Amino acid sequence: MPTEQKEDFSLKETSPSIGGGRVSGREKLTSSFDLVEQMEFLYVRIVRARDLPGNNVTNTCDPYVEVKIGNYKGTTIHFEKKPDPEWNQVFAFAKDRIQASSADILLKDKIVVNGGDQIIGKIRFDMPEIPKRVPPDSPLAPQWYRLEASNGTRARGELMFAIWWGSQADEAFSDAWHSDAAAVSGESIMNCRSKVYVSPKLWYLRVNVIEAQDLVTKLKNRNPEVRVKAVLGGVILKTRVSQNKSLNPTWNEDLMFVAAEPFDDPLIITVENELGPNKEECLGRLVMPLSRAEKRFLPLPASPQWYNLEINVGDDQEKKNVKFASRLCMRFSLDGGYHVFDEATCYSSDLRSTMKPLWPPVIGVLELGILSAKGLLPMKSRDGRGTTDAYSVAKYANKWVRTRTVVDSFDPKWNEQYTWEVYDPYTVITLVVFDNCHLHSGGGTDSRIGKVRIRLSTLETDRIYTHSYPLIALQQNGVKKMGEIQLAVRFTCSSFFNLLQTYTQPLLPKMHYIHPLSPYQIDSLRHQATRMLSSRLSRAEPPLRKEVVEYLLDVGSQMWSLRRGKANVSRLMGFLQGIVAVWIWFDQVRQWKNPTTTLLVFILYSIVIFFPQMIVPTTLLFLFGTGVGNFRKRPRQPPHMDIKLSQADTALPSDLEEEFDTFPSSKHGQILTARYDRLRSIGGRIVMLIGDLATQLERIQSLLSWRDPRATSMFLMFCLVAAVVIYMIPLRVLLLVSGAFVMRHPRFRIDIPALPQNFLRRLPAKADSLL
Repeated sequence: MPTEQKEDFSLKETSPSIGGGRVSGREKLTSSFDLVEQMEFLYVRIVRARDLPGNNVTNTCDPYVEVKIGNYKGTTIHFEKKPDPEWNQVFAFAKDRIQASSADILLKDKIVVNGGDQIIGKIRFDMPEIPKRVPPDSPLAPQWYRLEASNGTRARGELMFAIWWGSQADEAFSDAWHSDAAAVSGESIMNCRSKVYVSPKLWYLRVNVIEAQDLVTKLKNRNPEVRVKAVLGGVILKTRVSQNKSLNPTWNEDLMFVAAEPFDDPLIITVENELGPNKEECLGRLVMPLSRAEKRFLPLPASPQWYNLEINVGDDQEKKNVKFASRLCMRFSLDGGYHVFDEATCYSSDLRSTMKPLWPPVIGVLELGILSAKGLLPMKSRDGRGTTDAYSVAKYANKWVRTRTVVDSFDPKWNEQYTWEVYDPYTVITLVVFDNCHLHSGGGTDSRIGKVRIRLSTLETDRIYTHSYPLIALQQNGVKKMGEIQLAVRFTCSSFFNLLQTYTQPLLPKMHYIHPLSPYQIDSLRHQATRMLSSRLSRAEPPLRKEVVEYLLDVGSQMWSLRRGKANVSRLMGFLQGIVAVWIWFDQVRQWKNPTTTLLVFILYSIVIFFPQMIVPTTLLFLFGTGVGNFRKRPRQPPHMDIKLSQADTALPSDLEEEFDTFPSSKHGQILTARYDRLRSIGGRIVMLIGDLATQLERIQSLLSWRDPRATSMFLMFCLVAAVVIYMIPLRVLLLVSGAFVMRHPRFRIDIPALPQNFLRRLPAKADSLL
């Protein structure tokens, strides 16, 4: 029985033919599209037609154009009864798929004659005669061409178009109909195109509710319990019930929202009197357009203002009898000094504030070449066979890019290049690969294929990284390799001084330190921001769908996962292993395993005692030598998804089933009971660990608290005697004797806990007062 081949999840260095074969990995080229393999396309831009004849049946013309090259055929939309139509559509045919010697452009009438549409005229071009355009040359000007009939004679009508050989650097590339999507038709063609998206400008909207005056309630026999409710879009926030149970309540409480420009929904504020569970009395209402909010970036708060509340009264006669209005005092501002978090903080691609005048200077340019993918798995079934329609989406800062969809290919080639300005090296560019499920009828959600993250601070400047990254998917049945994607990355530094200066600057804008937001606020606001981005980008054309945006922004990464918990514990233990190794080595020195080493360590310790001015320089020189020694072991490749570090290869099926469960859970009965019991067990261990740590700290605190009078008395007497002894004995002698005592030979030791340890363990803690 043959053994199953183990999947390779490693990162592989590649040598693609990028930059016309001139790039070796270190050369700095300035031409555009030098990080991708050049692909040649035959472009045909159909502009318009004129003076078209009517047919013999209806005496009208319903024209459209068909571009036919070998087995590939692209058609424009057709117009009804229009002899002078205008299309302005572009078709792109990949050269490596063209097997024809000529290109035929046929102008047809949408009327069925002998089983097909009537041909008005055609124009034929031989492939060697088609001109070639090389950017940055200007676009080729379209020309009028006379139509020829099937028998070679001149036909009535003219067609304006342009035809040329170009590459993916051509401006028409992103808007063109591509021959590798020939099976797609109709409005679905829009979902195949490559596009660049820009995130809407996000603001933190701060509503500081201070107080209200002259509220009117219908219930005169009970103290009002008043709170303020604010609604923005679908987000509802409420203040606490005012402690001042009167008709002039006070709060002084902040409610924070995320708002996106252009502002769509107004802020609706309602003052409510709590009458019971799910029962309120409206005491006033206020509608505030966000355009009235003050845009601020200074640490000083906005000035408070009084606003008249609209009171819900009955008919017009009752409205006339209202002599005054209730008022609400609040601060209402858009705080542009903050960075609006929309990504996981550890994978953030942008740390700038909302207000552009507060942005740091540009330090460089990030260039990404999305070359190709290999070995993709079939993601769906079509015509009885498995297929994949793959596209990639990358995000850095507020710019999202989407490659075109390569239809029905397990080895798609995109060869598209994109550029971003860089403001901070401590940022991450994220790329995801999806299967497009919106090219044919049926729809649904696009399926995840994999994700790649690259942190800019791990890249050398002006170096081209060409690697094949594994596309890894974590599923309920385990980790799976979905294929590989080939990328070319280059980080070019425009100002080395600004680059070094960023390492000394605060990571976040100053407002985060002057008026910090709590972790709960940041998490809640990030949830609002991701919902807002999903909503806005899904309205683009073609839409960047919700599942893509949420996967890129790592929505749900804060949810409970036993696998991630084990991975974080493993990371912590990996760091502590170095400290443990040093302690083991020192314990061996103390145990005189190697007498020569022990004597040398004690001599070094003695030299340090008598020459303390050498401690800091020696430590710094040791760190310098260690760093220089590790230079040869430095990572040569950018980081990538590590399944072992993520504990993905050893995760139990029950752990993965829980991780992929919905929130709230979709499970019932014994499964939820088992999960709850396991969670209680893990939580119990964490509680015990926190309790043990608190006990040790409280024991230290009790040394001076007289909780144990005898222990405190003994400790105070020790402090008094030790102060006198240390004052009388020179510090060098005291340290030398202490070092000799610690390093004494094992035959002079007793293997029982030391006196300070015994004394500390007997001190009381507050654990005795716990129920």
